[in-house]
Amino acid sequence: MRRLETGAAREANGSLSAGEPVLLSGTLYTARDAAHRRIIELLDAGASLPFDLEGAAIYYSGPTPAPPGQVIGSCGPTTSARMDKYTTRLLECGLSIMVGKGPRNAQVVAAIKRHGALYLCAVGGAGALIARHVEDMREVAFPELGCESVKALTMRDMPLVVGVDPRGGDIFSRDGR
Repeated sequence: MRRLETGAAREANGSLSAGEPVLLSGTLYTARDAAHRRIIELLDAGASLPFDLEGAAIYYSGPTPAPPGQVIGSCGPTTSARMDKYTTRLLECGLSIMVGKGPRNAQVVAAIKRHGALYLCAVGGAGALIARHVEDMREVAFPELGCESVKALTMRDMPLVVGVDPRGGDIFSRDGR
């Protein structure tokens, strides 16, 4: 199983293939529908973003509050297709990695290929297991969104599978391409 660091992802992306298992470590920013909408609004207004998209990794998740003595509650993936309408724009701004569950549309797969990015898949229903890989969490933006606010998670060896690789290989297509 390959290890991948979020900060060095662009260098490693090209050598990864759809279907390959990886262990991801580094900073992941959580963002679901409402946060994506806000980020696009900030971009449209020419305003500063709460985090730098260049080389960033976004995890489509809305973590639950942490039980006593834990860093985070459950933090499973949400359906990635709900973010498809925002993804090309974020890739154009330098987004490097997306983590979620389920297939992406053809436009997003083409944009991932065009920008040399990576889409990684997490197992749905495994939010408690994924939470064990979170070493630290801090809120970054949009606290009024509650669980859907943007948080920076420090991950260690999060188990994932390459869903769409930088060459357009796609585990959800019939032929894997």
